[in-house]
Amino acid sequence: MNSTQPVAHETEVIPADATVDALVQLSFRVHHILGRIGAEHDLSVVQIRMLGVLRDREPSMLALAGHLGLDKSSTTGLVSRAEKRDLVRRARGLRDGRSVTVSLTAHGRAVVNICARDVEREINGLVAPLSDRARQQLVSGISEILTSHDAS
Repeated sequence: MNSTQPVAHETEVIPADATVDALVQLSFRVHHILGRIGAEHDLSVVQIRMLGVLRDREPSMLALAGHLGLDKSSTTGLVSRAEKRDLVRRARGLRDGRSVTVSLTAHGRAVVNICARDVEREINGLVAPLSDRARQQLVSGISEILTSHDAS
């Protein structure tokens, strides 16, 4: 390590505006990655997010709307467009026949797997300059933020 470079210590306080700036810039970079990968597969960022939600669950339309932060009519349109492309399917809820669940089709799962691989490659490239310890701290900090936000 070059002795002229400043060394960050855990006791240093980072100004709030630096935290905001860093997080906003990082979110822009991640959003750009998602947008570019989505465009390669003719998907919007919202469609990528929806497919990501559906990777490991089959939510009701209402729950899907909640995950995506969309209203019911926007979610219905999103699912309808994905259904036309054979990415998702709707089914009557098992517990409540009035509810509708959404799940991936085989084609949708294949698209999700390709996009997930590409996103993983790009995000890993983004954090490649970090040491293993710095990555662990990043993941821990993000997890703490998300857990705290989800609880409120």
